[in-house]
Amino acid sequence: MSTGTHFLHSRGLRAVVGRCLREQRWPLALAGLSLLGVVLAELLAPWPLKIIFDHLLLGRPLPPSLAALQPLLDLGAWPALLVCAAAIALIALAVGALSYLQLYTTARVGHRITWQLRCALFTHLQRLSLAYHRASRSGELLTKVAGDTNLLRDLFADWLLTFVRHALTLVAMLGVMFWLNWQLALVVMATLPPLLGTIYFLNRRVKASVREQRRFEGRMASRLNEVLSSIALVQAFGRQQHEEGRFQAEVQASYDSGMKSVRTAGAISKAIAVISAAGTALTVLLGAREVLAGRLSPGELLIFMAYVGSLYKPVRDLGRLSAKFSRASVSAQRVADILDIAPDAEDAPDALDLQRPAGEIVFEDVHFSYSGGRTVLAGLNLRIAAGERVALVGGSGAGKSTLVALLLRLYEPSAGRILIDGVDIRRYTRASLRREIGVVPQDNMLFAVSVRENIAYGRPDAPQEAIERAAMAARAHEFVVGLPQGYDTELPERASSLSGGQRQRLCLARALVKEPAVLVMDEPTAAVDATSARLIHEAVAHVHRHRTLLVIAHDYADMARYDRVLVLDGGRLVEQGAHDSLLAARGPYLALVERRHA
Repeated sequence: MSTGTHFLHSRGLRAVVGRCLREQRWPLALAGLSLLGVVLAELLAPWPLKIIFDHLLLGRPLPPSLAALQPLLDLGAWPALLVCAAAIALIALAVGALSYLQLYTTARVGHRITWQLRCALFTHLQRLSLAYHRASRSGELLTKVAGDTNLLRDLFADWLLTFVRHALTLVAMLGVMFWLNWQLALVVMATLPPLLGTIYFLNRRVKASVREQRRFEGRMASRLNEVLSSIALVQAFGRQQHEEGRFQAEVQASYDSGMKSVRTAGAISKAIAVISAAGTALTVLLGAREVLAGRLSPGELLIFMAYVGSLYKPVRDLGRLSAKFSRASVSAQRVADILDIAPDAEDAPDALDLQRPAGEIVFEDVHFSYSGGRTVLAGLNLRIAAGERVALVGGSGAGKSTLVALLLRLYEPSAGRILIDGVDIRRYTRASLRREIGVVPQDNMLFAVSVRENIAYGRPDAPQEAIERAAMAARAHEFVVGLPQGYDTELPERASSLSGGQRQRLCLARALVKEPAVLVMDEPTAAVDATSARLIHEAVAHVHRHRTLLVIAHDYADMARYDRVLVLDGGRLVEQGAHDSLLAARGPYLALVERRHA
């Protein structure tokens, strides 16, 4: 399957565009009728000039095919001339009005397709696996959602109807030209194969350069996103000039590929202009000879030349459209590639709704490895009792964060199973499973919305009382009410106006407002000051009652707070027990503690 036509076979893209076109069938029908009106008006446009030249100025009698216009000539020269002039103006008005209606309607349909495609892409991207997102460049995805969908507007609405309009114009005008003089029509028609062949040949080159340009634009967007999201690090290390050089290299590559596309598109226009000029000159020469020989009237030659000009204009436009089509088809392919990626497996039809579980968690011989990567978990077996406080420790790459991701079904085990209250979590719906597990991530990610919306993110219908109760439990209420608008304060991007400890307490409140049966915390005090760490520990101790608590921990001085410490190494549980007993055993746990304090 060629890359240029891959998008035509995309089930996902066809479904979205087809649904939108069905919804917009009446506007499209109106645009189609307007298009037919424009073609008919353009066919009629030269005929008033023929009446003026042949039958008013030269006084020739009307042919049988135009006998119905004899009453017009009987009015006299000046009245007939005024009527013909008015007809020219009315035809021009009709072309303008109908063209506007067609352009407005198709633009509306195109914008609707863009809107639906962006929504469908965003929805689909959210359903794709975490492995896909970790392997993808965020800037590339942004380019596809924002840029590529915009180019598709021309492909599925404006380009299609414009192509139909030009094709109808070509066929209709050639038909009239053959009716007027078939020898001259053959001369004009002989120029069409080289024109269309040139367009086809150069269009393939445009498509290749555009595909390269879109790839460079995605890399450029990824570079920009990466640097801006890490601007503090860049400035702290004084690497602004280095990053400027790398970004300029991406911009230069995008510029070079873009100019290659422009040069090729310009070559299409130049080739069309040369061939059409040669065809026009030859037609004028042969047409004048026909007039001198009496086989063609001056008015008919005038119509013929008007049609020749109108005939080459659609061809020139088709050349420009072919370059646009190349860009749009590349974008369509990029969008189709995403929509055709299979999302995470859907919930089973008979999936259970997890309701207020006790919170017992069991891993039975769980294996997991990232696609094409090393094994992360290798036969992991562990049991966490309902309501138990457990700390998970281990070196980097031991599998701690992967264990949490599997519990949330962000990934599926390669082998083995995970149970909550004795039931395989794959038997539960994802939504109910994640509703009953509260998560406090290490990166304390907050959104650029109000404090209230951030806390209620996992429970949008939470009443104000529940939001404030969760904030109080997380020791966040006191600083929130001190903000300019309290809970209605809008946070900036990444909540940069708050300290790390404040952000972490809001993340804890966000987890607690769901009143989950299981609370998972990923190194909650790793990047906060001592005061914030104390408040977080107090909050966790207060809210733990009747909840299973699983904490990925790094501060070994606080291990006595937990009922049990689980030590992971190489994807296996190598040691477990209370903090003091593990120290006394002088095994892997003691080695981790000593390494931490070395």
